[in-house]
Amino acid sequence: MIKLIIQSIRQTILWTVIAGMAYPLVITVIAQLSFKSQADGSLLERNGKVVGSELIAQQFTGTNYFWPRPSSGSYATVPSGASNLGQTSGALKTNVMNNASAFITGNNLPTNAAVPADMVYASGSGLDPHISPEAARLQVKRVAASRGWSEDRVAALVEKFVESPQWGIFGEPRVNVLKLNLALDGQ
Repeated sequence: MIKLIIQSIRQTILWTVIAGMAYPLVITVIAQLSFKSQADGSLLERNGKVVGSELIAQQFTGTNYFWPRPSSGSYATVPSGASNLGQTSGALKTNVMNNASAFITGNNLPTNAAVPADMVYASGSGLDPHISPEAARLQVKRVAASRGWSEDRVAALVEKFVESPQWGIFGEPRVNVLKLNLALDGQ
């Protein structure tokens, strides 16, 4: 019996060292050597200061910035996640209607304008950093007017930041809102 307990303790210590320490250390070293930027969180800097990650949405509310898609977690990383509201939820319907109304009003669109789904529904994580090119194009007029720029200048910048589907086949074209807004500020 004592022999079995000692074997169990040894196995626990061995596998704790292998799986809990050695393996994570090896993977971290490989990631840092092979994919430094991604391993560090894909951070974006402005004037030597980290302003965000290209993988996590941030809230932009001013008229001179492109707006991200809504977040059910208020763009906070710790309580991130979906709202878990079902299709028949009255709260979901209210949220969608409010988001659509705010987008239409904020961008001076006709009251019957079709609003892209990504601007009315929160993403599954609540932190999706991308919007559809259509959603970005609908915001061009507002951003251009707010900055005193021509619509063509802002539209060209949007088109510059349209990313293709991953490897050409996965996903849809998209625009990273943080990168686009940083480019606006850099102009």
